[in-house]
Amino acid sequence: MAKIRILLADDHTILRDGIRALIDDQDDMEVVGEAEDGISTVKLAAKVKPDVVVMDIAMPLLNGLEATRQIQRDHPQVKVLILTMHENEEYIRQVLAAGALGYVLKDAAARDLLGAIRAVYQGEAVLSPAITRLVIEDYLRWGEIQPIDNSDVLTSREREVLQLIAEGYTNKEMAEILNLSVKTIQSHRTNLMSKLDLHDRGELIKYAIQKKIIDI
Repeated sequence: MAKIRILLADDHTILRDGIRALIDDQDDMEVVGEAEDGISTVKLAAKVKPDVVVMDIAMPLLNGLEATRQIQRDHPQVKVLILTMHENEEYIRQVLAAGALGYVLKDAAARDLLGAIRAVYQGEAVLSPAITRLVIEDYLRWGEIQPIDNSDVLTSREREVLQLIAEGYTNKEMAEILNLSVKTIQSHRTNLMSKLDLHDRGELIKYAIQKKIIDI
């Protein structure tokens, strides 16, 4: 029987080690890769083509939300299961819209995490009970009308640059991380500030925190 091939994405090594140990005890699963930031996750997903990515939201360089968007855009057959400590409507709404099939809290029982991986692999949507309650409350509050999020006007690359700016990287450092020229980074920076009507780094950092692009 073919095993479920899993990519673990979390910036905490001890957590990845714990999940790997759990998965290693399962006859129907195997870990095919590990990543500690969002950019590495996207690259590794393209390389190893996992069945399921178990991914945290709050990761450096590229957050789990944007990593999910990029994986689903380029490899829609790869299923994404969010495993996070954040019980937050803003996160839930965005990651589900980005294509994640599951959202499980890190305090879930081991059997629940394993069950979620198997369900997502089969194409089923999975939410922790607490998350289901938040989703229902969110739906009752907004119905089918969702509040407009002006971060949707940004391109994928602009969202990457926004996170890196908010994390404190210089233009030169961002250029090296994204394999772009400094001039291109400056252009992305100018464009995203114009689209968001923000005028300095402080405003960008505040915006990134409010929109859960970075975690504090």
